[in-house]
Amino acid sequence: MSVDDSEQHTIRTGEQGTRVSGPRVLVAGASIAGPALAHWLRRRGAEVTVVERAPMLRPGGQAVDARGVAKEIIRRMGLDAAVRAACTDTAGAHTVDAEGKVLETFRADDDGGDGFIADIEILRGDLSQVLYDDTRDGVEYIFGDRIAELAQDADGVDVVFAGGDRRRFDLVIGADGLHSELRAMVFGPHERFLRHLGHVLAFYSVPNDFGLDRWLLEYQDQESGRSALLRPIQDATRAMAMFYLPSADFDVDHRDVPAQKRLLRERMAGLGWRAPDILAHLDDTPDFYLDQVAQVVMDRWSSGRVGLLGDAAFSSSPMSGQGTGLALVGAYLLAGELAAAEWDPGTGFARYEARMRSFVEANQEIGRLNARSRDVPGPDAEPRPDFAGAWFTELVGRAINGIELPDYAGVPDSAGPPITSSAKP
Repeated sequence: MSVDDSEQHTIRTGEQGTRVSGPRVLVAGASIAGPALAHWLRRRGAEVTVVERAPMLRPGGQAVDARGVAKEIIRRMGLDAAVRAACTDTAGAHTVDAEGKVLETFRADDDGGDGFIADIEILRGDLSQVLYDDTRDGVEYIFGDRIAELAQDADGVDVVFAGGDRRRFDLVIGADGLHSELRAMVFGPHERFLRHLGHVLAFYSVPNDFGLDRWLLEYQDQESGRSALLRPIQDATRAMAMFYLPSADFDVDHRDVPAQKRLLRERMAGLGWRAPDILAHLDDTPDFYLDQVAQVVMDRWSSGRVGLLGDAAFSSSPMSGQGTGLALVGAYLLAGELAAAEWDPGTGFARYEARMRSFVEANQEIGRLNARSRDVPGPDAEPRPDFAGAWFTELVGRAINGIELPDYAGVPDSAGPPITSSAKP
């Protein structure tokens, strides 16, 4: 989508000239979970509107992965070729010491492409673009706006947008991320659901002055618990830089970029390897991001006619490597269960949660274990997990493939290839 950066007004795309007979569903958030849900809702017969507070799709971002059943969801969407064409083409990862000597190697084809580096690895913004391009002609997108007020009754949800529009929907779904405004509006303050895992993650793009060629490089300082990474992206002239650092608390506003950059400089001072060279690009990068590594833990993901999806409902944190997989699988199941329940929210939301809950919990456990493995050693620290045991192999199996994907035979499907079951239970 080509939108001038200076434009802050609402931008609408894909508006339909005639009323569709299906339910009207409003989705908040146009990153990954929102457009993926829009794909499946549209195929099941719903009239879908996606509202995104940013004035346009956000480019770049962290590299995200699809493993196991998530790859099957992409295939069922008919987007396998488009997604793979936009992948980073990362061959694997090397962990290195301060002098750059390789200590350990992980290949993208390890574990059938479902290992530490997945064979489907794509920048968040590139996957978002693929999903948007797939849905833009049949879905109404509203950019530069957000939900300001919401009131629901037995028959629908009245929504007031910040831009002034007032509309009524049958269902509203929050897919607006870790700091979900819709979750706070309907379910309560963020503090009730966010679980900080004791680390901070930052990433931003830099010129590829590091000779990076298809291999991710990671340096870990065991004493301080800090890490610096460089990874390739499709644009070979650029690279994605990442930092992990331990932080028992986190009190920087997730929208205060100058304060975040000050924090990163202070906390990464003295780190070896290429860290000083990466930090030198901090002020001229176009896509800086920093936030706590956190999970969202909720007893329920719906209230009446309002539901949650993706990080807004069950963030597993970047430490799990499965946030995108949870979003894609959740979108498929949420739309399928709502349609199978003939759009009854009580039944549809309950079945969606029943199918997803154990899958989410396995992935959140992976995230917690990986976070603990990066904790700073000390007399009061918990022992680091031993990932060599059979218990961990079993947990990874449940986190990647441990969910059934129904075919939803008999449920309307107006577009896309026939769905045949080839996913592992």
